[in-house]
Amino acid sequence: MRLDKFLKVSRIIKRRTLANEACDAGKVSVNGKIARASLDVKVGDILNISMGAKSLKAEVTNVSEYCKKEDASNMYKILN
Repeated sequence: MRLDKFLKVSRIIKRRTLANEACDAGKVSVNGKIARASLDVKVGDILNISMGAKSLKAEVTNVSEYCKKEDASNMYKILN
């Protein structure tokens, strides 16, 4: 699954366009490397997201094309 779509489906970032812009601005890295929106996300990848003063580090635990709002937090595990 594309990185921007994963960020949207998992509800880490609210909209896919915002996720795409964050990736283009270099605010998202996967496994220590700056990532583009088109990068394929796999289970076990470590995401670092810097949005303003906040920073989030999360591990991908599940990749699913569709997800209910209640189950979205099961797609990742926060590592901060």
